[in-house]
Order: sequence, then C-alpha cells, then structure tokens
Amino acid sequence: MSGSATYADWIAVDWGTTHLRAWAIGAGGSVRAEAVSSKGMGALARDGFEPALLDLVEDWLGGGKTPVLACGMVGAKQGWEEAPYVPIPAKPAEMVPMRATVPRDPRLSLAIVPGLKQANPPDVMRGEETQIAGFLAREPGFDGILCLPGTHTKWVHLSAGEVVSFQTCMTGEMFDLLARQSVLRHSVAGEALDPETFAEAVSDTLSRPERLAQRLFTIRADATLNGTGATVSRARLSGALIGAELAATRPYWLGQQVVVAGAPALADLYARALATQGASARALDAAPLTLAGLARIRATQKEASLA
Repeated sequence: MSGSATYADWIAVDWGTTHLRAWAIGAGGSVRAEAVSSKGMGALARDGFEPALLDLVEDWLGGGKTPVLACGMVGAKQGWEEAPYVPIPAKPAEMVPMRATVPRDPRLSLAIVPGLKQANPPDVMRGEETQIAGFLAREPGFDGILCLPGTHTKWVHLSAGEVVSFQTCMTGEMFDLLARQSVLRHSVAGEALDPETFAEAVSDTLSRPERLAQRLFTIRADATLNGTGATVSRARLSGALIGAELAATRPYWLGQQVVVAGAPALADLYARALATQGASARALDAAPLTLAGLARIRATQKEASLA
C-alpha cells in the first residue's frame, strides 16, 4: 500500500478461499480505509498468511497492538490457525472468537470467528455465520429462512437470533464446473440468460428432479441439432440446477418468510426461481453483511468484557 498511515482502532478481515479483504475501523466505528488482495487461503501456505495480511494493513498499524478480527477460511484446518466449529443451535452474534496465538508481529492481536457445524444431517459453514450475524444486526426480529446463494449456497433457519438448522447445496460450484469444463461449455458461453426459459427450467426440474442428468445433456443436444443460442442454453442450465436445489430445500422455503442475500444478480435469480413456485422472497445485497457481522461480534465481546 502507499500513502500516509491510517491508524485503526481495530481491523476487520474477511479471508476466503480466493480473496482477502480488510477494513481499518476507526474509534467511532467508521471505515477509515479498505484494501483487497487475491491472496486467499487457497493460494497460501500456513507461513504465508501473516505476510499477506501485513502487505494490506501495515500502513494502518500504530506503535501499539492492534486487534484484528477475522472470519472465513482463515480459520479452516488449511488456514492460518484452525478455529473449531461451534455446534448449532447458536447465536452468531454471540459466538466467542478464538484468540489466535500465531502472529509474530507484536503489533497484531488476532482473533478468528469460528464456523458453525450441524450434526444431523452433517453440515458446516465458515464465513457465512458472520454474514448471518450482520443480517441479524440489521433485522434482529427476523424469524424465517435466510438463503445465502453462492458457490455453496446456504439455506438457514433463523429464530430468536439463533441458527436453528441449515442446509448446503453445491449449486454454484456445479454450475461453474459444467459451464467451464463439461461438454456444455460449448453451449452456454456468456453471461446473459433468457428469463422465460429460466422459469420454465426451474419448474420442469422441480416437477421431475430425478431427470436432472438427462435434462442437462439435452441442453447440448438441442444446441447441436437446432442451433439454440447461448442465452437459452445458459438459462436452461441455471434453471435446472436451481430447480433441483429448490426441490431439495422445499421444507426451508415452502410457506416460510424468505430473504435471499447475495450478489445482486444472483439474489434476484433465486428470488425469481422462488416466485415461479408462488413463494415470495426478498432479495438483498450481501456485500455489507460481513463487515456488519464482524462489527456486531466485536461489539458483543466488548460488552461482555465490561459486564
């Protein structure tokens, strides 16, 4: 980084598999600076985490020890230091961050937010618990389902500020693999998709989810034989996969209050898919939730230490 020093009261960190994002937080809670790096967990050996963080935040450090609160894959077994999962039911805003022992730089004091685990059926999340804390900080009375679409989409039942249960679907990763590495890559290039075709594919797959594998190859065959364009083919792929996900998660969204929080285009896509089944869902931009969650968790811990 360059420029004059920006001393932080504390530093918030979101460390995923492919990215690292940090915020310098002032004494009043305002964001004084923000920095992003491509040095995610997947690109680092264990001894590479501290240098990667210092590359981003060194200009924010004063002479004393600066607290760093981090969430995400930084706390995985392959991360900087493992932060064990907390079993549900759990209140994300009240989880105690693990005090890490690893920083060599005396100016850093690192704590890592733990993930959540579910025993039956087995499931885990790491990073999303902080988004949930941020969502509940904004809507503390919410009782219903929070859907967090992405590479691994989470369907989370929230009640009284607690994560009651959750379910993970690998829809985003499956879409990416099929669109980039399968025979379908020749048919679904681009980003646009036809909305009517998407809605039809969602409904078709929901009605007969057992035919998913066959429907997927039909996308390629139709493009080959009939010259079907990429916007239609991409809509069929997306609709088929999300339709299969909705079939699997029906108990989570049927008759429930649902909020979908994700990247705006993806959140809107899920809301439209739910609308094809008569389920109303509110779509939110998830971008602010991680920082809001880190701030809420830190505030809760400060309140507890003063009690």
